[in-house]
Amino acid sequence: MAESRKQILETMSRMIAIPAISPLSGGDGESKRADYLEKVLRGWGLKARRFDYKDESGAKRSNLVVKHGNAPKTIWILPHIDTVSEGDMSAWKSDPFKVKIKGDLIIGRGVEDNGHAVIAGMYALKSLLGKKLKYNFGLVLAADEETDSVYGVKKLLKEGIFRRGDMFIVPDWGHRDGAKIEIAEKGIIWLKVTVHGQQVHASDPHKGKNALRIAAQFMLDIDRYLHKKYAIVDRRFGPSYSTFEMTKNEKNVESINILPGKEVFYLDFRVLPNYRIDAIIRDINRIKRKYDAKIDIETVQRSDPAPPTSERSEVVRMLAASIKKEIKVSPQTMGIGGGTIAAPFRKAGYEVAVWSMQDNCAHQPNEFMRISNIMKMIRVFARIFS
Repeated sequence: MAESRKQILETMSRMIAIPAISPLSGGDGESKRADYLEKVLRGWGLKARRFDYKDESGAKRSNLVVKHGNAPKTIWILPHIDTVSEGDMSAWKSDPFKVKIKGDLIIGRGVEDNGHAVIAGMYALKSLLGKKLKYNFGLVLAADEETDSVYGVKKLLKEGIFRRGDMFIVPDWGHRDGAKIEIAEKGIIWLKVTVHGQQVHASDPHKGKNALRIAAQFMLDIDRYLHKKYAIVDRRFGPSYSTFEMTKNEKNVESINILPGKEVFYLDFRVLPNYRIDAIIRDINRIKRKYDAKIDIETVQRSDPAPPTSERSEVVRMLAASIKKEIKVSPQTMGIGGGTIAAPFRKAGYEVAVWSMQDNCAHQPNEFMRISNIMKMIRVFARIFS
């Protein structure tokens, strides 16, 4: 185990040192990181199929796919290799792209989201080489998860890689103790709302139309109506209800004594699978019509709720049994308000379980992962296949 730990940390350190940030966030994509990981896999005698897609900036977005074994069924471990940017450098206590080891912690940008899962999947596969497998070991190192998977799993699903009956484990959400398996996700929609008024001096409000007042009233009308109508509670989720939140607000005027002629704000909705996003949008447009102002509503991002995975599904049962055996906890199933790359696979009809062991510090400065938990995840994954 000491030798394995040394190899694992070396692989992870070299991977993290290669930024894999979307061009939308100022990076160059995942291609160079994929080059390195492909080389590691090749050194173990594994041939990865590579799926490169060019995005709108011309950057190469790289995915690696490995399938090992001759069993009738395949289980895929599905982490992503892209990361977010470092954010505020002044908040970091060390170089985010040069990992720091501190006791049981490994610190650096992307070690939790989703580097630990990349390493756990790869080394679980390595530990099974030369052994007879109960299931084929599929490993997908996916691109573009941080910006909606347009050049990642959404394209891979169209490539004919996966077969009916395949099962998936997405190690991109979890708890430190490994006691939760995610089987359902809320739908997500982000809306940009632009309210058009008429800018005037604040001392003559009757001559104009205060876009901020209209926006505030519109926000509150939406808030009251949606929370009242879409009020079902589902205890599998945390929180157990649909959420409708006002979030970002763009800058309007420079001076206090000016009524703004335009107000732009954003809404973040997380919707239980019981509801249809189209119905919610229709309700918002109906509310909008009562206002004597031009209001534009634009969809920024949308992911309709996917059918939940049954808690009695084969992949959930096998994963739960392996967790119980290896780390001595009995996991519970639940749903979340966030989104993972499980959703496109669930919509395509596949059984997917989302599980990991992590402290949920993704996207934060000084992001860290517990090395002991990476080792436990390797054992959990390996047991499923053997």
